[in-house]
Amino acid sequence: MRIGIDIMGGDFAPDAVIEGAVDCLSSLSSDETLVLIGDRSYILWKLNEMKIDATRFEIITSTEVIEMQDHPAKAFSQKKNSSIAIGYRMLKNGTLDGFCSAGNTGAMLVGASYTVNVIPGVFRPALATLLPCTDGRRSVILDIGLNPDCKPDVLLQYGVLGSLYAKFVLGIENPSVGLLNIGEEDSKGTPAVKAAYELMKEYPGLNFTGNIEGNALFRESMTDVVVCDGFVGNIVLKQAEAFHSIFKSRGFTDDYFDRLDFENIGGTPIVGINANVVIGHGISERKAIMNMIIQTRDVVHANLARKILDAI
Repeated sequence: MRIGIDIMGGDFAPDAVIEGAVDCLSSLSSDETLVLIGDRSYILWKLNEMKIDATRFEIITSTEVIEMQDHPAKAFSQKKNSSIAIGYRMLKNGTLDGFCSAGNTGAMLVGASYTVNVIPGVFRPALATLLPCTDGRRSVILDIGLNPDCKPDVLLQYGVLGSLYAKFVLGIENPSVGLLNIGEEDSKGTPAVKAAYELMKEYPGLNFTGNIEGNALFRESMTDVVVCDGFVGNIVLKQAEAFHSIFKSRGFTDDYFDRLDFENIGGTPIVGINANVVIGHGISERKAIMNMIIQTRDVVHANLARKILDAI
């Protein structure tokens, strides 16, 4: 297994990305290789400073950087020697099994569209992340920002995609699926959500348990998969981050609330494309980068893209 890492992407790159990659080494098996894509001379200097043998990595040179302020489509097209563009080319030609970056999110999404493409039959890819539950479980929520306005058939398919993620990445055999809404009754919600409810209720093989309200999230009542459009999902995600920040600023320590820390999650997979890609938070530091890489490895191990292709 070969996992590509964009060394140049993120507010604290390249140092934090190299440090996070080093921290992953102890978690790797003998058949897993980390491929560092970036400024070769700086990578070698940094590894030497950390007293790490550079031969423990494969290093691919990039000479350009897609900056956070760059226009995603224009930068991806014009900066062909950037770490993001090189990573996607390697994914497309099969020399990488997975790729992750904490860099320009728009460029990462454009790269997926321009190179590895959407899985045939998938209406719209989604960004997915994990929500911690008070009973120790983890649930997957999608979409969290890629598609702010979704039609009913897209929401139905998110239930299917989320179920495949929960089954093959989280190891849940028959994951329960809930549709995030303002009430449990099937008469509640926008026209799109009400129509999606009817589609999900009738879809064979989907363990749909009905609508789920916001006050059921993060608790024992949370389903294994939570479906919503990207507008709602992003608000849920940012609210969780805010609560963790408030607790931390007040000096509280709690194992459960520590699980709300984005650094412990690492990144968000793009679900529904022909490759295993994880996008990290732009403000990721060493620990978050490490977890982003580990999450990418888990998605590759699950062969998620192939499982979705077979199921759709």
